[in-house]
Amino acid sequence: MKLVFATNNMHKLTEVSAMLNADISLLSLKDIGCTEDIPETADTLEGNALLKARFVKQKYGYDCFADDTGLEVEALAGAPGVFSARYAGEGHDSEANMSKLLSEMEGTTNRKARFRTVVALALGEEEHLFEGIVGGHILYERRGMAGFGYDPLFVPDGYSQTFAELAGGLKNSISHRALAVSKLAEFLSTLRK
Repeated sequence: MKLVFATNNMHKLTEVSAMLNADISLLSLKDIGCTEDIPETADTLEGNALLKARFVKQKYGYDCFADDTGLEVEALAGAPGVFSARYAGEGHDSEANMSKLLSEMEGTTNRKARFRTVVALALGEEEHLFEGIVGGHILYERRGMAGFGYDPLFVPDGYSQTFAELAGGLKNSISHRALAVSKLAEFLSTLRK
C-alpha cells in the first residue's frame, strides 16, 4: 500500500514510518512532487488535517494522511490551540511563541495544559480521524534543549522533565503524535486482514 504523509519534515516522516507496518510504502510531499504550501485555514485541528489530506488526494490522487497539532492551555480557554505554530505571528517562531505564552500566563497559577494531535486519513472515498492527547502543565520558564515548539515549557503528566529534556525515544513513544499515529497504524492493519 502506498500512502502519502502530507509533510516535508523528515524527522516526522522517519518517526511515523517506524510506527507503520513494513508493507506500507510511505511517501512525503517531496516524493510526489508537491511543492505547494498547503493552506491551513480551518479553525480546528481536525479541519486543518482534513484540508491537507484532501488537497493531496484531490490534486495528486494518492491516499494520504496529514496531522495538525496544538497546545491547549486551560487558563487561556484552550489557546493557543489551532494557532499554536503562529501564536506570536506568521513566522512560526518557537521562541516568540513561548515568550508570548509565558507573558499571557503571567500571574496564573493554573498551569494545566495538553498537547493534542489529530491525524486525518483520506483513503479511497472515506475519511477517518485519529486523535492523540497528552496532558501536562506549563512551567514558568524554559527547560531543556531538545525537541521543538513548546517542548521546553511542557511537562507531561507522570514526568518531572519537559518534553525538551526527555530522551528523544521516550518523548516520541509517549507523545500526542505517537498516540494518534498508533491509532492510525492499528486502523490500517485491520484493512489487511
